[in-house]
Amino acid sequence: MNRENLKKKLSSLALSMFRKDFFGIYHGSISAKTESNRFIINTKETVFDTIQEDNLIELFYKIDYRWNQASIDSKIHYSIYSQISEAKFICFTMPPYTTAYSLDHNIISPKDYFGDQELGSIEIVDPKKFDDWYDRAQSEIAYYFQTKKTNIMVIRGYGVYSFNRDIHEMAKRLAILERSCRLLMLHTTNSDFDFD
Repeated sequence: MNRENLKKKLSSLALSMFRKDFFGIYHGSISAKTESNRFIINTKETVFDTIQEDNLIELFYKIDYRWNQASIDSKIHYSIYSQISEAKFICFTMPPYTTAYSLDHNIISPKDYFGDQELGSIEIVDPKKFDDWYDRAQSEIAYYFQTKKTNIMVIRGYGVYSFNRDIHEMAKRLAILERSCRLLMLHTTNSDFDFD
């Protein structure tokens, strides 16, 4: 696939997701597989509303000096790409309503039409201890995707990992998930009040 076109797609999606507060200033990651043994990912210093050419770096599966410049999530993306052939695009986001909802629940069961039809119920994974999460995340996230046969993983208090063959489909599912969680939280809040 044309690398320039891929970089434009990643930049466009990152800006859109940044505007929706899915990415922080230096928080999150987005990548695209370029060949069977390499992928493009954002660098450590990426500001997601202005991804430029030098904010994206192509990594080979074999770790070399370039990995030092890449996102701290690079090993997680590598693990997913190397084990799941359907993964062409990956992102790690921290959508506020989904992340907030994950703090007090074990399952997301959308009550809105699009959430129900597109997503169904989604398990919330408890990472247990945050102290060693990054040491475990590389293997646990890819393992979860493979065993649960899903392409979206909500991690309590951490965020959402997602992959897809199509970048727009990945973005759509993340947007539906966030909207569903927002509606669930609004519904819960409003049910505490009696407006009659």
